[in-house]
Amino acid sequence: MKGLLVLFNEIEDSEALSTVALLRRAKIQIDTVTQTSNQEIKTAYGTRVKADYHLDQLDYTKYDFLVIAGGPYVSKIIETEKKLPEIIQHFYKENKVIAAICAAPRFLGKLGILDGKNFTCFPGCEKDMPKGNYMPNRKAITDGKIITGRSAGAVIEFTYHIIEKLKNKEAAERLLNEIIYT
Repeated sequence: MKGLLVLFNEIEDSEALSTVALLRRAKIQIDTVTQTSNQEIKTAYGTRVKADYHLDQLDYTKYDFLVIAGGPYVSKIIETEKKLPEIIQHFYKENKVIAAICAAPRFLGKLGILDGKNFTCFPGCEKDMPKGNYMPNRKAITDGKIITGRSAGAVIEFTYHIIEKLKNKEAAERLLNEIIYT
């Protein structure tokens, strides 16, 4: 089981970095990828991160699940970004797990992937999912192969849902015990 997380400039720090760290802690392999020429991005709060790969260096079709973190970048690129929707569509058509948090579910909404699905997201971002069932009081939701998280404050619950979906409930609970999450 191998996952992919796409990094963009101005991605929300904890939604990207904590999710990767927690998944790796749970022994789930996840690679980071970006389209920037030097493989480096600057997060929403100024942390510089070097991705594992440039998008041209890997075949995203070989991955089993996709994680998309939110952040200010979403509203800046949602109308113009071409590659990320292509990647999302591949994972969706292949019935692979897609996890998106905060503003990132907007990408799924624009593609119609959340139509008829229960989802959560950062308040106000639900505008792109008019045919889905928005559940604003839930920190994270799994509906079939789609996992959504509300915000940076829900990263642990979001990652829990990913681990539970990819492995099992026991593995997700084990992570909570390891990080002393009560």
